[in-house]
This record gives sequence, C-alpha cells and structure tokens, in this order.
Amino acid sequence: MKKVIKLSTIALVLSLVTACASTSDVENLQSQVDGLGSSVKQASADAASAKSTADDAAAKAEAAEAAANRAAQLSQDANSKLDNKFKRSMMK
Repeated sequence: MKKVIKLSTIALVLSLVTACASTSDVENLQSQVDGLGSSVKQASADAASAKSTADDAAAKAEAAEAAANRAAQLSQDANSKLDNKFKRSMMK
C-alpha cells in the first residue's frame, strides 16, 4: 500500500512539473495573442475600406448605366425622326 502511494505521489509530482507552463511561455503566448488582435483590427479596417470603395464603384456604375440608357433612347428617337423624314421625302 505504501508503495502505491509513493508511486502515485511521484507520478503526480512529475505530471505537475511537466504540465505547468513557465511564465516566459505565458508571456510568449500573450504577445502572440496581442499580435493577432492587432492583425484582426487591421484586417477589419481594410475590409471596411474595401466595402466603401466597392459601394462607390457600384454607385458610379449605376450612374453610367443610366446615362447610357438615356443616350440609347435619344439615339432611337433621332433614328425614328430620320426614318419618318426619309419616308416623307420618298412619298413626294
């Protein structure tokens, strides 16, 4: 019985010694976490900037499409007027 207690005590001490992290390990992990935190903040700022740029581009594309549609309508109106004039001149 004493042998079992001694062995279990030795195993417990060995497991505590090998399982505990040193303060330098904890500080190293903390610095890595801090570095990741700043990286995440930078990525978030970059994503917000990209979204803003994409929204601006979408608005400009919509304006360009509206202008192109107006130009196409004016062109069709001009063609229609020219066709009417041509038909009238052919009837004379």
